[in-house]
Amino acid sequence: MAIQLGDEAPDFTAETTEGTINFHQYLGDGWGILFSHPADFTPVCTTELGRVAGLKPEFEKRNTKVIAISVDPLEKHAAWAQDIEDVTGNKLNYPLIADPDRTVANLYGMIHPNANDTLTVRSVFVVGPDKKVKLTLTYPAATGRDFNEILRVIDSLQLTAKHKVATPADWRQGEDVIITTAVSNEEAAERFPGYETVKPYLRKTQQPA
Repeated sequence: MAIQLGDEAPDFTAETTEGTINFHQYLGDGWGILFSHPADFTPVCTTELGRVAGLKPEFEKRNTKVIAISVDPLEKHAAWAQDIEDVTGNKLNYPLIADPDRTVANLYGMIHPNANDTLTVRSVFVVGPDKKVKLTLTYPAATGRDFNEILRVIDSLQLTAKHKVATPADWRQGEDVIITTAVSNEEAAERFPGYETVKPYLRKTQQPA
């Protein structure tokens, strides 16, 4: 069965470029992103891994750890790491899981037989501090991911987990947000003084701190 939002992210222990890692222990009490790659030495994957390495400070600001996975063995990962640095200028600075027996890929439903029965699709799983899956994204093998969008999603997830708000279409950090319908007008006036009623079901307010 496919992993759904709100499910506990399956735990696992695996060999990575940074040694043996237990997934839940690695995440600790913060947020996490697990993202998959079809195979080593593939062009789109090379650009993605380098991009994430360059964005690591942005993930750290958000108390978010990243970990990648490919179905190739560890020795191939080591050689690929040099290519990633050569192509992107960014050294691999987070774990890359070796999953040659597809244990983790199958645990997370990353292999879609109608797309390819041996390679993983480009999956993204965002995991909260409670180890529950907060977001899933799936891309075909030929389409590279937009990691600025993934950072935006993390900003939204963290904000909406803390406050009774939702984020509108195309929202960016610092922009107005929507007060959830579970909040009465009386509570809204207390929590979000000066909020704007656009429609009875749509109330906007400044992003809370």
